[in-house]
Amino acid sequence: MRANQRFFSSTDDFRSPYARDRDRIIHSGSFRKLEYKTQVFLNQEGDFFRTRLTHSIEVSQIARSISSQLSSPENTLDENLAEAIALAHDLGHTPFGHVGGDTLDECLKKEGFSNGFEHNFQSFRVLTKLEKRYPTFDGLNLTFATLEGVLKHSYPYKKSFLPQSISDVFNLEQHPSIEAMIVDRADEIAYMAHDIDDGINSGLISFETLKQSSLVQKILKKVHDEGVDCNSLHENDEMFRYRFSSHFINHLVYSILETSRANLTNYNTSSIPIGFEPELETEIKKLKKILFQEMYHHKDIVRKMFAGKQAVKGLYSALMEEPSMLPRYYISLLEQRSKHRVVADYIASMSDRFALKLYNEVYGRI
Repeated sequence: MRANQRFFSSTDDFRSPYARDRDRIIHSGSFRKLEYKTQVFLNQEGDFFRTRLTHSIEVSQIARSISSQLSSPENTLDENLAEAIALAHDLGHTPFGHVGGDTLDECLKKEGFSNGFEHNFQSFRVLTKLEKRYPTFDGLNLTFATLEGVLKHSYPYKKSFLPQSISDVFNLEQHPSIEAMIVDRADEIAYMAHDIDDGINSGLISFETLKQSSLVQKILKKVHDEGVDCNSLHENDEMFRYRFSSHFINHLVYSILETSRANLTNYNTSSIPIGFEPELETEIKKLKKILFQEMYHHKDIVRKMFAGKQAVKGLYSALMEEPSMLPRYYISLLEQRSKHRVVADYIASMSDRFALKLYNEVYGRI
């Protein structure tokens, strides 16, 4: 080590604790793998579509913006904490989106593991057990507030399968921090906006269909009022879709700011202060129903996800039968944890393309 170099301890680090958490998350292997994990469209579908990585970045930007605007002398919010929670909130997701997680859950429960698989808790385990960056302990050595926010951001989060020690430490009967609640809403805003954008771009859904939603009609009017002619531009036009997404996100963010400022004035830990006005909540539910029926259940999406489901099932069966196919690190974990959990952790860590590649090596092309 050079004479002018020195190691920073947690006490003399120039960063704030939550900024340090954020940096450790960004530099983790699990964060990099999000680049090749499905949001809605498989990674192989094209370079344009969102992945878990771009989704997490979009959530963090929205969460930081909301936190900065809602922070006040009475309720001081930390943008770095919101950003850290947002960047880590999807680390526990499997390849192939929710279908992959549901399939792993089924595999584990079939083997008698009642706690199965749940992506929020898996994100927590990634941060506290599965990432290995220090010689004497597991995890990324993050603050309590960041870990609590990742575990509980989808509130309420009272799960019967959680170890009692975790339930006691994180007091799952109580709501998480305001920053964690903000991340939950930012997550909702981001995935609706980019799923519409990706869905339109892919041709799986159209604005004509989405006009069944009064919320979409309002946003289209905003686009038109700014001088963008909805009739002369094709709905697949990138600029038109960008203007729609921008107005959509702004509309929801400003609703959160207006509603939540009033709620935070009389905030207590038994209430949920972060949310939209009631009318908008109703409009969002109706829009989600349209997306669920018309896009998420589109035959092209269902076919790809079915293939992903078979890949997860096949890999689980193969690795349970022949654990020597596991990487050396996971083989070493077999001495500390059950084989079922080690296999599930390994599959959950995979990107879409790696899972398909390994499946094809083991079984032939899917």
